[in-house]
Amino acid sequence: MSNEALPHLDRPVAKLALADGTVFTGFSFGASGTTIGEVIFNTSMTGYQEILTDPSYRAQLVTMTYPEIGNYGVNEEDVESKGPQVAGFIVRNVSNVASNFRSNASLGDYLKQHGIVGISGIDTRALVRHIRSVGAIEGVISSEDLDDASLVAKAKASPGLVGRDLVKEVLPAQSADWTEGLSPWWSFEENAGEASEPAAADQPHVVALDFGMKRNIARHLYDQGFRVTVVPGTSSAEEVMALQPDGIFLSNGPGDPEPLTYAIETVRELIGKAPLFGICLGHQLFALACGAKTFKLKFGHRGANQPVLDHETGKIEITSQNHGFAVNPDRLPDCLKVTHTHLNDQTVAGLKHTQHPAFSVQFHPEASAGPHDSEYLFGRFRKLVDEHSAATA
Repeated sequence: MSNEALPHLDRPVAKLALADGTVFTGFSFGASGTTIGEVIFNTSMTGYQEILTDPSYRAQLVTMTYPEIGNYGVNEEDVESKGPQVAGFIVRNVSNVASNFRSNASLGDYLKQHGIVGISGIDTRALVRHIRSVGAIEGVISSEDLDDASLVAKAKASPGLVGRDLVKEVLPAQSADWTEGLSPWWSFEENAGEASEPAAADQPHVVALDFGMKRNIARHLYDQGFRVTVVPGTSSAEEVMALQPDGIFLSNGPGDPEPLTYAIETVRELIGKAPLFGICLGHQLFALACGAKTFKLKFGHRGANQPVLDHETGKIEITSQNHGFAVNPDRLPDCLKVTHTHLNDQTVAGLKHTQHPAFSVQFHPEASAGPHDSEYLFGRFRKLVDEHSAATA
């Protein structure tokens, strides 16, 4: 199967090839070169800069279903990490402008600056329909190798996501405190050791295990009045508890949760030591630590309009989601209770421990899809921490 783009002789050609032999021909934008990864899609209409910089997209070629991408440029504020994390970017039409008053660069220039290969001009509707039929599939984007057979062979050789530890590719090198007023390009390496405002005596301390954490999560924890220390996701339970946390947070991150045996063991040891809250990959690690199992979804949940039912309130929340794996509802241990369900496919979207103050959600309450439907979860975590602190005082 081949999908040829309309001829525009002044634009360099690029190709997207899938491991099943499907090839799309379009135009190169961003950096030149060749990149491989799992081809997936996101249904959000806006937020492409947040998507590009979310570490959960490591090793993935992200397709945007909305046809016009790049029309408001990029800026230095709307980032979730210190730079783009995607393996490649796939769009229908790209606008090479910086039209918004906050923008300081075009999308194409931003990708080129960071070495991210992009392709535009293909029929993204046909691509998404194909992915929905066959499932997320390995692929390759190239502006230098335009031979179909060669590209398909490269796609077939891609290692995929299952069984890989991608977390170690996005971990911070060391621990650091999150403080208000840091640059949006804040990174642990650049800010470790910087003086922070002294914490108030009654300010509870949260230790966040970073498996590829979005910066807006740290902002939400900080806004709840927490003193936040972010530590690498490879930290041991002993290292976490040595920081004397009042609460423990498990972040989002990329890839398959089951190979992360070090993280699963750490979470297992931390449950019951302090109130615990997990998001996305943190939700999956929490479930695995309790004895549950996970599985790979056919094409994942990625977008800002995912409906979730909260079983405790009966309300339906519109959530932002980005994951390709989920917790198996048929393999849940007795210590876990389902609190939220994804209404599109009835997958598990939230869990809580029946014996300890610990809970998790598969979606991203910090991403403001509703826009505030799920923000209460940070307040729920703060209440758990306060109640636990009062009970153990």
